[in-house]
Amino acid sequence: MKEIEGDLSGKGRRFALLVGRFNDLITERLVEGAADCLRRHGVEEEGIDVVRVPGAWELPQAAAKLVASGDYDAVIALGCVIRGATPHFDFVAGEAARGLGDVARRGSIPIAFGVLTTDTVEQALERAGTKAGNKGVEAAVSALEMVNLFDSLQ
Repeated sequence: MKEIEGDLSGKGRRFALLVGRFNDLITERLVEGAADCLRRHGVEEEGIDVVRVPGAWELPQAAAKLVASGDYDAVIALGCVIRGATPHFDFVAGEAARGLGDVARRGSIPIAFGVLTTDTVEQALERAGTKAGNKGVEAAVSALEMVNLFDSLQ
């Protein structure tokens, strides 16, 4: 039986950290975690670009452009949608996930999903570097592994 999986080597790779500015108290922590993870796995500073969009709704549009540019080995989408008193949360969170999924399936490079969808600010903070780890780090690890897996599958 043959097994194929990606490793976490980032040497010589280029990543786009695509981040929504909305809820930047949270998203900046995700960016810091993802960038630190990439650096720790051999990605040079010039191999990391941070691309900012207004919020989670705009992530899929920008991800499609980044994939089409051919400049990156992977896109790491980072955002935060916190439930409010209206159905707005459901539309934004659902369309961000659906849109990024569509870009990932149609694109030629991995798209890592690091978009938090929480009920409260406290839950978001927990997932951005306190009690529940940092989901930006987790998304970066996924991107590293998938980039190397894609290479193995070619």
